[in-house]
Amino acid sequence: MAAWPGSARGALCLSFDNLGVDAASSASAALPGLLGKLSEHDLVATFFCEGVNAERDPDALRSIAAAGHEVAYHAWRHEQWGDLTAAEQAENLARGLDAFRGLGIELAGLRPPGGQLGDGGVEVLREAGLRYASPAGAGAGIEDGIALLPFQWRHVDATCLLPGLDPVREQMTGNPEPLDADAFVAYLAREVGGIERGGFLSVVVHLPLLDWLGENNLATILQKLSSTEAWVARCDEVADRVRSNADEFAGAATLDPTTWTA
Repeated sequence: MAAWPGSARGALCLSFDNLGVDAASSASAALPGLLGKLSEHDLVATFFCEGVNAERDPDALRSIAAAGHEVAYHAWRHEQWGDLTAAEQAENLARGLDAFRGLGIELAGLRPPGGQLGDGGVEVLREAGLRYASPAGAGAGIEDGIALLPFQWRHVDATCLLPGLDPVREQMTGNPEPLDADAFVAYLAREVGGIERGGFLSVVVHLPLLDWLGENNLATILQKLSSTEAWVARCDEVADRVRSNADEFAGAATLDPTTWTA
């Protein structure tokens, strides 16, 4: 059984993706309200942000970190990570690390847009000094010193809408048609409530989809997470736990080749 703290049933990470890559796509206006709601529920989260925001919207990144949440990397401009060569990944990552470091933010992990680690695998991340990756998959594990904290597509809000993920929706509901926000939140609540003992689950909400999700549904998710028997922590905290129990977590994660570009 996974070595989660205390008597926690499992481990769970709440994460928010996509701060945006330009003014037109910026979701930073939603941050103050979201950070306030997280505080009300005494929850911590990981925000996977594009590197360009270190130049375009540094105050948004600083506000996330100042509120006690983790800022992690989501490529420079949301490039499909699995489509990049290993050299391109290394260059992209180095640019992001430097930019965030200039704000006093040290990055611990990457969520690859599209869900795939691609040619660089974990080697690029290890050489850059990162501690974890959050690709598509299941479980929590470790590979060559890098903690793997996968997300499952069925726990991602965008899965409800993206055409390439019809098979995942059919797995969730028996129907490949798009889901509405209420149905997704009900499904997610069941998944959180049924987390396996010793298991790991990552909830993924996209900042640009907060309006689609709606305030009531967001409140439902936060309330469910605040009352779960699982350990709800930042991704870097879970990664450090995995790395400190490397023998137990070796080979415990499986990666999923499904991508939203399929």
